[in-house]
Amino acid sequence: MQQIRQIVDSEFAAVNEFIIEQLHSNVPLVENIGHYIVDAGGKRLRPLLTLLCAGAIGNIEQRHMHLAAVIEFIHTATLLHDDVVDISALRRGRPTANANWGNAPSVLVGDFLYSRAFQILVEIGNLPLMGLLSGTTNTVAEGEVLQLSRAGNADTSEATYFDVIRCKTAVLFGAACGGAAIISQKGQHQSALYDYGLNLGIAFQLIDDILDYEGDPEETGKNIGDDLAEGKPTLPLIYVLQHGNEQQQALVHNAISNKTAEQLDEIVEAVTSCGALAYCRAAAERYTEAALAALAPINDSPYRRALEKLTTIALSRRS
Repeated sequence: MQQIRQIVDSEFAAVNEFIIEQLHSNVPLVENIGHYIVDAGGKRLRPLLTLLCAGAIGNIEQRHMHLAAVIEFIHTATLLHDDVVDISALRRGRPTANANWGNAPSVLVGDFLYSRAFQILVEIGNLPLMGLLSGTTNTVAEGEVLQLSRAGNADTSEATYFDVIRCKTAVLFGAACGGAAIISQKGQHQSALYDYGLNLGIAFQLIDDILDYEGDPEETGKNIGDDLAEGKPTLPLIYVLQHGNEQQQALVHNAISNKTAEQLDEIVEAVTSCGALAYCRAAAERYTEAALAALAPINDSPYRRALEKLTTIALSRRS
């Protein structure tokens, strides 16, 4: 990742400076929580995608850097809200904002970040871009509600699972990439870059769900089995319910229905032994292949090669 960031080093630094600048508020608590979550050491993958896509089809303008900040603010707002909904106490290896300040301040600062993102979009002044980002934010919210509505439901289908991750995760990846083409007025590349981001985002979430059962908490920043304790029917669990033996199916059905990770060791063994993790990884590989295929109309350049490399990183990441 460090080598990829170096390709847009000065622009990436400018995005970070702009993010800090835009966190200013006359209310100290807003700034405190905003800085806490933004400075948490995340990958900043989505704004990085915006910069790389802009470079791949032309020049990286200031408006691209501002869009990158918008994408990061929307993503950060969803994290604040997610942690409240999931009653999470740990993210990226340290206490969540809601664990430190409580639920109400976390939700309200998430709202501040959403509104600040759209203030920046108004300043960019591109109506099609505003349409893309407003629609994306709405879809992300629908995806979160869909996921919440399926929590504790062991009858969730694989199709519904993919609907959830497309809405709550992948569409923001797509907007980060497709939005760069809108600013560059390269409409002929917008669909290709959007599809690249969408497929990369799906692969990214699939690996995230794999790491919930085979990741190292020191690297992932969250505990093994967190999704299980929240009753989230992710693909590894859905696969066990469809292909595991009778005992494994009963074990997972009970865990999801009762939102419990009490038998975590047995469930980890089940998702591993019945091939669920291998199945999920194969699915992630298919989506990264689709992401790569979407880049076909984009001319070769260091930026395009970085986008290609990100598909490999998405599959091999441990955090």
